[in-house]
Amino acid sequence: MKRSFVSTALAVLALATLAPSAARAQILVANEGPVVYGHHHLNTTNMEAQKKFYVDTLGGKLVKFGQNGQEIIAFPNVLMFFRPMQAPTGGTIGTTVNHIGFSAPDLRPLVAKIKANGFKMITTESVAANVKVTDDIAAASPTTNIAYALGPEDTKVEFVEVKGQTAPIQLHHVHFFGQQNAEMQAWYAKTFGAKPRPANPAQAFVVDDLPGVALNFSPSPTPTVGTTGRALDHIGFEVKNLEAFTKKLEADGIKLDRPYTKVAALGIAIAFIKDPWGTNIEMTEGLDAVK
Repeated sequence: MKRSFVSTALAVLALATLAPSAARAQILVANEGPVVYGHHHLNTTNMEAQKKFYVDTLGGKLVKFGQNGQEIIAFPNVLMFFRPMQAPTGGTIGTTVNHIGFSAPDLRPLVAKIKANGFKMITTESVAANVKVTDDIAAASPTTNIAYALGPEDTKVEFVEVKGQTAPIQLHHVHFFGQQNAEMQAWYAKTFGAKPRPANPAQAFVVDDLPGVALNFSPSPTPTVGTTGRALDHIGFEVKNLEAFTKKLEADGIKLDRPYTKVAALGIAIAFIKDPWGTNIEMTEGLDAVK
């Protein structure tokens, strides 16, 4: 991933303000594998709208850090970082990361709140024509309901009903679109150690699993573009022993767009790469225990 020094510095600054207690409380699966999902990083020119959607509507926790009051939003198993006053070049639809997904035990009150707060539901245009949609909730299978909303600056968000879930809302999946979706699945499995699920003939997409998140890969009928500069600028994985991990990536022929960098004052390390289809990826170590 090619990134300017300024862009990378902004990403580091966002992480610099993270407090240890909030991170440890949110990445609940941090010790369940060498690689887990860590964060979404969004570009925005309207933090008030972001807070209205992700905090007031969805129930995320707003946390302020640092002397300048850097704000992030925390959900179980994912932290959301923002580049305030960075206008995105477009939404998530049409990029390699078409949407992000959360799960909730009951979609009806959540969807009602999304609409009451003035956000647009896009369930009907997001599911197949033969799928029944009632009150903006699709009956995707006999046991699972789903819904889609358009968040601030055209970030597409999916909601999956998981009735046995104890948390009111949490990270569920990241959904990639590409004309080579099977190859994408294989790349993420090889690169990050995700476990491919057996193919399900009832669904068009294939899935890799990491602790706390599903990585879904759908075939796209049209070409997609990378995430750089878009509403969702990059995705983030938390990696144990990141330095050794980056050396292995290089040995496997993967170019580091930001080399392994230890930020001693913060007790974290970071690195950046790009997948073969243009998805910006940040890797961190210590995101759950920043000092």
